[in-house]
Amino acid sequence: MRVGIELMNFYGGPAYIDVRTLFSARGLDLERFDNLMMEKKAVGLPCEDPVTNAVNAAKPILDRLTDEEKSRIEMIITSSESGLDFGKSLATYVHDYLGVSRTCRLFEVKQACYGGTAALQMAAGHIASQASPGCKVLVIATDVAKSAKLSYAEPSQATGAVAMLISDKPDVLELDFGANGLYSYEVMDTCRPLPDEETGDPDMSLLSYLDCLENSFKAYQERVEDADFRETFHYLAFHCPFAGMVKGAHRKMLRGLYRAKPDVIEADFVKRVLPSLGYSTQVGNVYSAGVYLALCGLIDHADISGFTRIGLFSYGSGCSSEFYSGIVTPRSKEVQAAMGIRESLNSRYALSMPEYELLVDLNKELLFGVKECVIDTSAYQPVYDHYFAGKGRLVLKSIDNYHRKYGWS
Repeated sequence: MRVGIELMNFYGGPAYIDVRTLFSARGLDLERFDNLMMEKKAVGLPCEDPVTNAVNAAKPILDRLTDEEKSRIEMIITSSESGLDFGKSLATYVHDYLGVSRTCRLFEVKQACYGGTAALQMAAGHIASQASPGCKVLVIATDVAKSAKLSYAEPSQATGAVAMLISDKPDVLELDFGANGLYSYEVMDTCRPLPDEETGDPDMSLLSYLDCLENSFKAYQERVEDADFRETFHYLAFHCPFAGMVKGAHRKMLRGLYRAKPDVIEADFVKRVLPSLGYSTQVGNVYSAGVYLALCGLIDHADISGFTRIGLFSYGSGCSSEFYSGIVTPRSKEVQAAMGIRESLNSRYALSMPEYELLVDLNKELLFGVKECVIDTSAYQPVYDHYFAGKGRLVLKSIDNYHRKYGWS
């Protein structure tokens, strides 16, 4: 049977900081700027968190469903490394504010940036099992940055969420069901030992990412006869910590598999990979949503004139990885364009460096473990008014004995 993504949407926050501006303000080496291949970094407000990101990504999807279609959502899976409770999943809040039926399974998965794919594959397996024919699963990958100032990681760490409706009507992406290459092992490349700290070994993380891409594709080849990295896939979409890392990974694969020359590698990158970076360069690393932001960018920016096979690579530190594939069509472009991701990103507020510094400091105060708080937007009112006032988006209003309470702007 056909299984995959019926609808998909990205929420990229209300504001951004220009990455070159951030480099200059932090005194970072501008010789490294071009290798990053980043233009803008998405920035959230203190009245936002992983729940608001998730709901604001998913609501436009549910708004397109009939009451009958909405009633067939029988599972909500959130994936995040930005949880708000050691026990309670984000899915419970998301379920409540989206108004989904109570006859619904709610839970969360965590495996760094691989979590969104773990949730997607779990959902696809449930649909394919026909345990509940015609049902739908809502998968939402949602994260917020835990960046430290004066770090080369800061310019790429972002905030956002991708919501995907998984069903037997895969208008956006039909999975090549069963065509999966897996490769995972324990490594301490990055971790989040505290709510406001992200640490690790960036060189080890890069090497682990490259190792997993190579070996997960080998595992894919073992399952898919005659699969070829260069010939099987019209386009590629990789998990994107920063665009320069994706370019390096693509280069390593073509060098290793084909001994390709630099001009051949560059031409292949521009043709098959660059379209997937159309949004990633404007947002940054959105962790568990990273590969799906790349997929959104690819569908909106690539030339898709017929049945088009996409190779996807998902990586999560620690580590877990998967190479898999699916089919998109001109219908995919039509459905995806209706979500208006490009327009939403273009409407964000451009932050000055002082405004950015203020938001970084205020956001730290509302991370995991806050017991009591009433949200005051006055310190960043121009940004709030620009993107939220009267727009009907979900925002955090208060925290009462650890219980987060939200409302519509």
